[in-house]
Amino acid sequence: MSEKQKDSPAVNKYIHPPVVAMFYIIVALLLGRFIPALSGMSPLLKNVGLGLTFVGFLLGVGAFVEFRKARTTLDPHGSVKALVTGGIYRFTRNPIYLGFFLMVVGFPLAYGTLWGLVAAPFFAATMSRLVIEKEEAYLEKKFKDGYAGYRSRVRRWL
Repeated sequence: MSEKQKDSPAVNKYIHPPVVAMFYIIVALLLGRFIPALSGMSPLLKNVGLGLTFVGFLLGVGAFVEFRKARTTLDPHGSVKALVTGGIYRFTRNPIYLGFFLMVVGFPLAYGTLWGLVAAPFFAATMSRLVIEKEEAYLEKKFKDGYAGYRSRVRRWL
């Protein structure tokens, strides 16, 4: 077993969070196209969707900035060098995944369908099960009490 395999989360190498988010966004958009029951909404809701998408993007940027400051990786399959707890990480342990969640809701809303609201809980459950639980187990093992304290102070999503 290589050093990288020893010091990384046990996230399946075929699971990529941006791809998972895109999958749920596409599913929501297709449902809106083929099952328009939750489609056809006011420009106000479409603008809310754009806003949610933008906020989701900003969460990702905030996380990226903090990871760069800490000189550690964003890769959920890679070895982290530092526990990031500052910036946006003071409010949520998973700002990138929260950002993707907002995009799963926001993109479909911006295109005139509420199907993103249906897809979002499934996205959250998928990310929790396939990625977040494994990342958290890895961080707890690697950073021990430092991560346990952080985990007790900051919520997983919001």
